[in-house]
Amino acid sequence: MAKFPFDIAATDGLARTGVLKTLRGDIRTPAFMPVGTAGTVKAVYMDQVRQAGADIILGNTYHLMLRPGPERMKRLGGLHKFGGWSGPILTDSGGFQVWSLSKLRKMTEEGVTFQSHLDGSKHMLSPERSIEIQADCIGADISMQLDECTNFPSTFEEAKASMELSLRWGQRSLGAFGERADQTLFAIVQGSTFPELRRQSAEASVAEMTAGGYGGFAIGGLAVGEGHEMMCEVLDYTLPHLPKDRPRYLMGVGKPIDLVESVARGVDMFDCVIPTRSGRHGQVWTDKGPYNIKKAIYAEDETPLDSSIDCPASQNYSKAYVHHLVRCNEFLASMILSWHNTAYYQNLMQRMRAAIAGGQFNEFAGGFRKDWYGGTK
Repeated sequence: MAKFPFDIAATDGLARTGVLKTLRGDIRTPAFMPVGTAGTVKAVYMDQVRQAGADIILGNTYHLMLRPGPERMKRLGGLHKFGGWSGPILTDSGGFQVWSLSKLRKMTEEGVTFQSHLDGSKHMLSPERSIEIQADCIGADISMQLDECTNFPSTFEEAKASMELSLRWGQRSLGAFGERADQTLFAIVQGSTFPELRRQSAEASVAEMTAGGYGGFAIGGLAVGEGHEMMCEVLDYTLPHLPKDRPRYLMGVGKPIDLVESVARGVDMFDCVIPTRSGRHGQVWTDKGPYNIKKAIYAEDETPLDSSIDCPASQNYSKAYVHHLVRCNEFLASMILSWHNTAYYQNLMQRMRAAIAGGQFNEFAGGFRKDWYGGTK
């Protein structure tokens, strides 16, 4: 399988900046991947996603396997052609969404049988089927092994059994993936909040990479209720067990402060629905956290959403106008806010890359924390 070249250009403490080179284009790291749940980054045109600075987007295996369906997706040329995105695409395995359907699924060694949340139809997702959908039908440049997202909280024994199942599914995912010159597969490290389990999962996955397997490593099972401080602790005792020369991807994270603290610990890639989901609910993200444009204080505020962000949505529409759109339930409100939030997240990643390259990441992170916490932490 392809192990895309990963060139680390600079480090500052544990933080690092570099380029993951895929056949469809370079991914500048640290990178944030906008989430294209159903083949689209919600309420944002693909051209706007590109202009915001995104090098890569994420496709959602669970939703795409239900609609339009894997085989139809393949007939239509895969997600790159279907969705009009020529750059790299990473797909999740479907495991997280299936995990979230606790009342509609049955887990076995073979895989997961689940009912569609759309029409109740039954489906089977095995490691082999997940790889077929991701790599062959969607055409992902980076696929993820099928894993079980461990419940939180869980006992040590529950987390151990879940982690070991993910390791076995990882081996089957590797077997199904086989040799591919232009695509790669990432492992997913599980183990809940238990240091020993995280170490075992990481070391077993690294051994598979050494034997010719994985092209990168993801940290899964976080952003499931453990909280920010615990997430940071898990990263502290997981990342040292992962190779320094391979990309590290923290799945499903998160708020801007989560990104800054994770980059400080050596994470390279992120994804999250927050920018567009919160945009659809009237939230505008900034370095000080989100503000709610629905509030009456913005009804006559003629200043832009955020003049510091080089994006038309951020600079060309007043808070008063967007407040008006939201209060009128106009679709344009979700589009403007999602566009701004997407641009804000990409701007944050660019500032972190520049700070690392300039040897000033500690200063950047310190200033960010001061803004975020209002000088209280």
